Amino acid sequence: MLPDRPPTIRELLAAGGKSFSFEFFPPKTETGMRNLWRTIRQLEALRPTFVSVTYGAGGGTRDKTVEIVERIATETTLTPVAHCTAVNHSVAELRHLIGRFAAVGVRNILALRGDPPGDPTGEWVKHPQGVEYAADLVRLIRSAGDFCVGVAAFPHRHPRSPDVESDTRHFVAKCRAGADYAITQMFFRAEDYFRLRDRVAAHGCHVPIIPGIMPVTQLSTIERSEQLSGAPFPPELAARFEAVADDPEAVRRLGIEHAAELCQELLDQGAPGIHFITFNKSTATREVYGLLDTGAHRPAPAPATATA
Repeated sequence: MLPDRPPTIRELLAAGGKSFSFEFFPPKTETGMRNLWRTIRQLEALRPTFVSVTYGAGGGTRDKTVEIVERIATETTLTPVAHCTAVNHSVAELRHLIGRFAAVGVRNILALRGDPPGDPTGEWVKHPQGVEYAADLVRLIRSAGDFCVGVAAFPHRHPRSPDVESDTRHFVAKCRAGADYAITQMFFRAEDYFRLRDRVAAHGCHVPIIPGIMPVTQLSTIERSEQLSGAPFPPELAARFEAVADDPEAVRRLGIEHAAELCQELLDQGAPGIHFITFNKSTATREVYGLLDTGAHRPAPAPATATA
């Protein structure tokens, strides 16, 4: 561990106030990497609570994830959260990965079982020397050192869960295994989050659940959201976007307005913060953030004429 011991997400959430955070993914090209670091620097000015870096299915982006997390930890003022998935990894490989994060001073890890490589909807197969469930991964990380562990939550339900009740039980099991907080998969209706929160509370579990939000900036985002989340896009909201489908700027404007309204409703009703899924672009996120009443001073939002 590095001597300065940066704060954990658990500590940051316990300090009070609302959490605002951003999610990035490891790009595949040098141009993409340059764009990512431009975005990171732009969003750093908003002083987020933390930022997270995703981890490709089957560990396909493992080295890039570690590299980006290391740079964030050592070259910026940001608190990084490293995603870690169990797909195609033995326990020994997972312990090695956790050790790499610890070596650069990263104490915050998001534990995910992960999707099968190639086909997220395909059959999930446990590594012969790996772990079966995200709860097992949570226990492994907690046993490896002084880590703060987050997990995923699904407002609709996990695509592999047969029903909402079993999905809730699996989530509570992750929390009881040692999870400190959760971040939801993207969703587009506030009531979906509130129902999730109520279900979990009914099981006696009160781990903070941070909503994951992705602004719709173009119609293709709708299909992509369904692929990534496994949840249907709300038909009444889809109709609003279809009504302006011939005007890309109107689609984008509606997406920003809807995301801001959704975030504000969540915050007003007690959500501990907002986690923005950025796709490595800053403009839409900054615009949404600029429209929120967070009770604190904020830098000015990005100009509305910019893309993304």
